[in-house]
Amino acid sequence: MELVAQLWDIVVHLDRHLQWLVANYGVWIYAILFAIVFAETGLVVTPFLPGDSLLFVCGALAAVGGLDMTLLVVVLISAAVIGDSVNYSFGRWVGPRVFREDRKWLNRKHLDRTHEFYERHGGKTIVIARFVPIIRTYAPFVAGIGAMGYTRFLAYNVGGAVLWVVSLGYAGYFFGNIPWVKQNLSLVILGIIVLSMVPLVVEYLRHRKKQD
Repeated sequence: MELVAQLWDIVVHLDRHLQWLVANYGVWIYAILFAIVFAETGLVVTPFLPGDSLLFVCGALAAVGGLDMTLLVVVLISAAVIGDSVNYSFGRWVGPRVFREDRKWLNRKHLDRTHEFYERHGGKTIVIARFVPIIRTYAPFVAGIGAMGYTRFLAYNVGGAVLWVVSLGYAGYFFGNIPWVKQNLSLVILGIIVLSMVPLVVEYLRHRKKQD
């Protein structure tokens, strides 16, 4: 429970934690941010890491000179593309047998839900999933399992990464330092988390309705 509480504090007060990292690690902050985004998109065991809110807060910090926006966008897009590619490759290597065998390191419920999402939306899932926590982490893995051609996957991967990083990063850059937003940034972060979870809830309710 203590670990969960610590993770929740990091997510909700992301602005404070990032400001501390920028102040204490200087240029190494870009490597840290690369690692976080890479882990969230590239490792199926870390879907809990912040994604959407992280991009927004990074943009807000860039607006006041804490980070270089151009370098930030390049680093985060690279992390997102490389992360998805690694995840896809791992799914391709593991193959369909992952659905037939229990894996302790894999959340089966998340995997099945992502697979249903993928079946409904096809290749567009790779783009849509960028904006949906958990699905974002599992989508490239499922694409690899389904043996989507890598050239096709890469096109969706790059397009989705650019759209995700630029839209949320620049939203933070332009709106993150409006006085009301700045004073209520923790509330805004919670709002981003809730909004990003809406597609997941809709998919869950649709699945429940089918079962009924």
